[in-house]
Amino acid sequence: MKKFLIAVAAVAALAACSQETKQETKEAAQAVASDVKTDAAAAKAEAASAVSGAVDAAKEAGAKVENAASTAAEAGKEAAAAGKDAAASAVSAAKTAAEDAVTAAKEAAAKAKEAAK
Repeated sequence: MKKFLIAVAAVAALAACSQETKQETKEAAQAVASDVKTDAAAAKAEAASAVSGAVDAAKEAGAKVENAASTAAEAGKEAAAAGKDAAASAVSAAKTAAEDAVTAAKEAAAKAKEAAK
């Protein structure tokens, strides 16, 4: 009978320990789940912040590229205008030089004709 009572007491103690262990396991699992949810929410917030930062940086880079392109286009227009002016000046100078050469040639011919007489 003593052995039976000892066995019953041991089974009751194990059952009580088993119930306590189950409760502790459940609490630990809930704590882990809570930590995972908190970490996931923090990671989501950090990812959203990083994406927002990347979008802002891309917009800023796009604006800088657009500004640089506009500046380059303006410089190109100015260079083209300067080139056009330089070409016009060169044509005018060449025309004047040609006229001067024709005049000098006519004078030289006249002098040669005068000297031949």
